[in-house]
Amino acid sequence: MDRDSVKKALCDAIDSWAERAINLAMEIEREPELGFKEHRTSEKVSNFLNTVGLRQERGLAVTGIKAKLKDSSEGPNVAILGELDGIICSDSPKADPTTGASHTCGHHLQIGTLMAVAAGFTEANIGDHLGGNVTFFAVPAEEFIEIGERSTMRSDGKINFLGGKQELIRIGAFDDIDMAMMVHAGTDMPEPSVGIGETGNGFVAKTIRYTGKATHAAAAPHEGINALNAAVLGINGVHALRETFLDDDHVRVHFIITKGGDTVNSVPADVRLEAYVRGKTLTSIDDTHGKFDRAMKAGGDCVGASTEIHTIPGYLPLACNPRFNDIFAKNASILLDKSRIVRTGHFNASTDMGDVCHIMPAIHPYTGGVTGALHSKDFTVVDYQAAVIIPAKIMAMTVVDLLADGASEGRDLLSGFKPLMTKERYLRTLGDYFS
Repeated sequence: MDRDSVKKALCDAIDSWAERAINLAMEIEREPELGFKEHRTSEKVSNFLNTVGLRQERGLAVTGIKAKLKDSSEGPNVAILGELDGIICSDSPKADPTTGASHTCGHHLQIGTLMAVAAGFTEANIGDHLGGNVTFFAVPAEEFIEIGERSTMRSDGKINFLGGKQELIRIGAFDDIDMAMMVHAGTDMPEPSVGIGETGNGFVAKTIRYTGKATHAAAAPHEGINALNAAVLGINGVHALRETFLDDDHVRVHFIITKGGDTVNSVPADVRLEAYVRGKTLTSIDDTHGKFDRAMKAGGDCVGASTEIHTIPGYLPLACNPRFNDIFAKNASILLDKSRIVRTGHFNASTDMGDVCHIMPAIHPYTGGVTGALHSKDFTVVDYQAAVIIPAKIMAMTVVDLLADGASEGRDLLSGFKPLMTKERYLRTLGDYFS
């Protein structure tokens, strides 16, 4: 079969599985789970892979599942990723009433797409026409949330890093993969469309604790040390620094107070916050989080409270491979009008796909079929073909271009790729943030 015939066979096979893949995405949306706890979701994925006849590795980074098209191959191994977890969005009408988990992140669509690609490759039976392998990888815990709970998991030795792909890199689950891609639902993109992402922010996470002295808030406030005032001053100190953030660095700093005291009738003596410090480069992140620490400590010093700040490695900046992006965009143009394929430039939010981008060629495009903002109650799927099936076909055809003709395109891409970090340096960089 020539390349175009292989692509047509794949797309036809994906169409034959479209309804089942979409139904799986809907089923996952009805039972959202948070990161490292996606046990029901993982079971659903496993059952689907069993149906299409793919053997799996399970329990990777707690809930991850990995399956290969071929048992072995001499050529490049291209991974298609989909994320298992949801995000907390308690006011979503589809949120779990107990946990607040929802798929307003759109990750259920990724799993539907991933399964459609897996079914397409097995149904079309075109593995012999590929000079390499394809890995279908359902990964946990992309949303960097529940920091306290995950820190406890780390202390208990269940995980070492707080993000799913970070942990998978650490345990060697990416060691046999040469390049990777995934898609993510866009924000308010109702029409069938594709956004070609290029770069994105990375971040470090912070936990801050102010310890003061509790006294009666009305009878003897002068005898206390108000830890909430320390937090307010620290937050305002960060605000005073915002004019020093360079526009080109895309710095974002934001926080929540997770504990504001014990009772309103007592001077708050135990106040805690969580924060993210984001930036386009590691240099901008490191510069900003040093400023952040000074500002927060100054709030404690001002009122006489003690200040405890812990830095946790978040995600590295996204750096999509330009040539890989071009191959994806070319295949998108087979299914979509060119006006529906947009270069989206820089992404101010963060994803652990940035970590993958640092050690291998990887891409992270955005797809349509949805309305409303991500992580909001208004996020809604309006076109499952656009949100699940079209991106499945584009990724499948991209794999063909990489692995056809003895994987000449894939081998050439890899030969010209210089990783931003070795795996060893990557692990050391993240570990240094903890220390």
